[in-house]
Amino acid sequence: MKSVIRSERTRRTLGAVLRVLAVAAAYYAAGGLGLIRGVSVHGTAVTPLWPPTGIALGALIHLGPAVWPGIALGSLCVVSTLSDSVSLLTVGVVAGCTLAPVCSFLMLRRAGFRQELDRLRDGVVLVFVGAMLGMTISATIGTVMLLVDDHLPRTGFWPVWTAWWSGDVMGVLVVTPLLLVLRRARLPRATDRWVEASALAVAATAVSWVATRSSLEMVYLVFPLLVWAALSFRLAGSAPCAFLVSVMAAVAGAEGVGPFEGHSVLHVMVNLAVLNGSVALTGLLLAALVTEQIDIRQRIERACEELAEVVERLAPGGPTAAWPPRADDEAGGG
Repeated sequence: MKSVIRSERTRRTLGAVLRVLAVAAAYYAAGGLGLIRGVSVHGTAVTPLWPPTGIALGALIHLGPAVWPGIALGSLCVVSTLSDSVSLLTVGVVAGCTLAPVCSFLMLRRAGFRQELDRLRDGVVLVFVGAMLGMTISATIGTVMLLVDDHLPRTGFWPVWTAWWSGDVMGVLVVTPLLLVLRRARLPRATDRWVEASALAVAATAVSWVATRSSLEMVYLVFPLLVWAALSFRLAGSAPCAFLVSVMAAVAGAEGVGPFEGHSVLHVMVNLAVLNGSVALTGLLLAALVTEQIDIRQRIERACEELAEVVERLAPGGPTAAWPPRADDEAGGG
């Protein structure tokens, strides 16, 4: 018996270690991708879309708070690629990158967040609490550490803080809903709406390319696309579309093409933050609202069906025999 218990504990410990290492690997890989399109603000490397924050929060929501060492390890590996040695600045940045998603997760749990994102309330809480409020921690700690370590002039505090915060927020708004959708993914079936889904995928690619590459500033074209995706496929449609638009916009902004051509780095960062935030908000909240309305309609339909059955049984000449006799009820209750 003791050997069985010991084996079970070993299996659980090994599973926990593997989950932590998987989170660290995903965080590090996403960080490498984010730094590819990074820009410099007052000598500090920032990115308009920082995917690791979304991966960190998604992992905490799905796997629980026990995986936080994986976030710390992944952020340490990412920060180490930007610095030759581990310093107080490195420790501070890693602490901020770890505390921000952990605090966001705790606040989401306190607010009753459901990872199905089937209520408008869940979408609002994720946007304003999990993303906008929680990511102030990483931006504040990181920028303060840069200031204390003399890597940043005082005049650059707010520009760097804004860029850092917006990148972390975009990571949560764009990547976390996509991870929550992928967690519920299933194999496609023949009865699925293949034609509409294929048309949406083609339209999303074409519209995103035109919106982020055209010099005519037609970024507004993405919003009818998001409405179509949310109304037809809910979060499973809006989350991938928002991710595609945000990634292509970040690439175009880093290259300085399309609507971002000829603008300063700070101007591009602000425009990207506004665009990606609007895209994520539109897709996420509309999908949550549609899901909530469909669930309410289904509950009403079920209630109406149950009420119709009761009325039919109580009507004169109805199938009253289907109801158990009162004597049987009393006998069963006794």
